[in-house]
Amino acid sequence: MIRNASTADAERILEIYAYYVVNTAISFELDVPPLDEFERRIAMTLEKYPYLVVEDDGEIRGFTYAGPFKTRAAYERSCEVSIYVDCNARGRGYGRALYEELEKQLGTRGILNLYACIASPIEEDEYLTRNSEQFHSHLGFKTVGEFHKCSYKFGRWYNMIWMEKLIGEHV
Repeated sequence: MIRNASTADAERILEIYAYYVVNTAISFELDVPPLDEFERRIAMTLEKYPYLVVEDDGEIRGFTYAGPFKTRAAYERSCEVSIYVDCNARGRGYGRALYEELEKQLGTRGILNLYACIASPIEEDEYLTRNSEQFHSHLGFKTVGEFHKCSYKFGRWYNMIWMEKLIGEHV
């Protein structure tokens, strides 16, 4: 079941996210944010954009949300999207289901362009593979830009790529 998230979900959402902060270079955060900060992030997102969770057997297994691509008014039909699935629940279709619902909801709000900012390894290692890039590519995103050695985590440098998916008609 996919539903709208609320700040009441913050503890479980943060639990899922914390794995990626502590164990991977997927998130470029170095420290797990405190719960009250995560509640604030969810509340701020929900003011304008969808924040969705997927539940299975009554437990949240993943989440996705959108936010501004850029804050200037001319970018209002574009947004940045993010997704995280419980590390023990990957490969079950939760990510695809979340993104499909997010895309649908954003489309009804007049969003035409989706952008994903993705950590990209110079060489795959124990902290980062190309799985996220491959996942987004499989869902129709195309790489449109790359920043080299812009993130330093776990004693090594990582690249960052921007991927784009056009979901509406530009008239």
